[in-house]
Amino acid sequence: MKVVFSFMVIVGLAIPHGFGQSLLQSTYCNPLNLDYAYATRFDSLSYRSGADPVAVEFRGEYYLFVTRSMGYWHSTDLQNWTFIRPEKWYFEGSNAPTAHNYKDSVLYVTGNPSGSMAILYTDNPKKGDWKAVPSVLNQLQDPDLFIDDDGQAYMFWGSSNKFPIRAKKLDRTNRFIPISKEVHELFNLDGEQHGWERFGENHSDTVLGGYIEGPSMTKHKGKYYLQYAAPGTEFNVYGDGVYVSDAPLGPYEYAPNNPFSYKPGGFINGAGHGNTLMGPAGQYWHFTTMAVAVHVGWERRIGAFPTYFDDDDLMYTNTAYGDYPHYAPNIPGKMGEFTGWMLLSYKKPVKASSHVSDFGSEHVTDEEIKSFWVAEHKDDQQWIEIDLEKPGTVYAIQVNYNDYQSDLYGKPEGLYHRYVIEGSEDGAAWRTLVNRQNNYKDVPNDYVELDRPEKVRYVRYRNIHVPTPNLSISGLRIFGIGEGKKPSSVKNLSIARQADRRDALIQWDAQKNVQGYHVFWGIAPDKLYSSWMVYDDNELEIKGLSIGQTYYFAVEAFNENGISERTAVKKAE
Repeated sequence: MKVVFSFMVIVGLAIPHGFGQSLLQSTYCNPLNLDYAYATRFDSLSYRSGADPVAVEFRGEYYLFVTRSMGYWHSTDLQNWTFIRPEKWYFEGSNAPTAHNYKDSVLYVTGNPSGSMAILYTDNPKKGDWKAVPSVLNQLQDPDLFIDDDGQAYMFWGSSNKFPIRAKKLDRTNRFIPISKEVHELFNLDGEQHGWERFGENHSDTVLGGYIEGPSMTKHKGKYYLQYAAPGTEFNVYGDGVYVSDAPLGPYEYAPNNPFSYKPGGFINGAGHGNTLMGPAGQYWHFTTMAVAVHVGWERRIGAFPTYFDDDDLMYTNTAYGDYPHYAPNIPGKMGEFTGWMLLSYKKPVKASSHVSDFGSEHVTDEEIKSFWVAEHKDDQQWIEIDLEKPGTVYAIQVNYNDYQSDLYGKPEGLYHRYVIEGSEDGAAWRTLVNRQNNYKDVPNDYVELDRPEKVRYVRYRNIHVPTPNLSISGLRIFGIGEGKKPSSVKNLSIARQADRRDALIQWDAQKNVQGYHVFWGIAPDKLYSSWMVYDDNELEIKGLSIGQTYYFAVEAFNENGISERTAVKKAE
């Protein structure tokens, strides 16, 4: 069958949309509240998904390209996003797209789902009048176009459980055709040495090899940081590693703190297949893929995490409390910092107007995006009420909708959510905390920072309208500060590296009145860059370590009132 490269020509349309309620919000919360498209599958399986993000700065503003989204998003501050339906675009939406800003004169993108692709370009991405370079590059999956400061263009690519990340030189001045037939094989997975590259949930599948995919280049202080994802997009341990070189084509050296982007615990997992860009005030951000994986393994969302380079030029991303509220990229002096607002709603009692069998209301407070409540109806008589059991000061609320039997496809017009959230101190007198009754935006992961903090014990969601055939919510998450005591410091921390040195068992004494613990580890006492949130348990098996690497560990406890002091750092040879 002959593959024809073509565009979908539609009227340009911008739909205002933000991470939260208004431009005044100073915080954001993962997963990002984007108006994700529905998958376009031939088996009629319906689910929203956003994955494989690439964010790029162009003329002082930002653009976010996401797999199969029928367009892309625009922002002036990395906080508030507007969806753009471009004049010309792929019929199917792009797949694992790449984007590159060339000297603020032209923006390049590519990502044809066929794997055979022209490079598109425009000097007006807000309009989206994309033109195609008159040549086609073949056999590319997960491409990454990079143009160096000297004008030399490179294409990196790779998505395989067999083949490595590869690269070609392209002639930027001659239709981006390859300069030669030479293909440079740069690096591949080595699960025998790097535990985090092993396949499966918590790297537990020792039969199949992991997938290496999604290369993305960042140049910092003259060094080339080529990032890659592993071991599989549907798993809690999906993350990004990085190799570093003094030249685009290598040789490359494995970073000892890999994976540098990793979020295996918490409400939503995964921090892989992303890209890194410099945002406001010179702060780096890593946009990543996060797993929902309820209806299918490719059901995903987008996350954003602050990213840094330390004094030894190690690249690292802070994912600690990574699905709790953090200060937004446009807040000077605080961008990316954790607010300290804790989860008031965790496993608190819930009652609801109705529910469908096996989908009870308790799922909205269990901190599992894979579980959800389904109401019997979707009308304005449906509600959920959470008893926080003790009064607390609420700062923000996140409503995560689920696509139970949604039967929607592509990017339909006119999707929106309308609801009201109320609070009460006694369960009798109610006042409005969040007013979405006049909202006509599509807000599937709606995060709202309250105009002012409110002290309440009871929180009630009242439905007005959802765009799906069913009202289904996977998480009604209430963030704030409780009035009780923070946990005391964790005692008797022990680390046992196993016979398989890729594995370690971390244990500590259980405490009363805690929601969970955060385990931190790294390659030096002052480089505890990796973390794992653990609910309701006092041990953790980590299977993502590297053979021959010494690690250091510390643990802290948390509850709705705050976070304990960390333990002293412990060394594990």
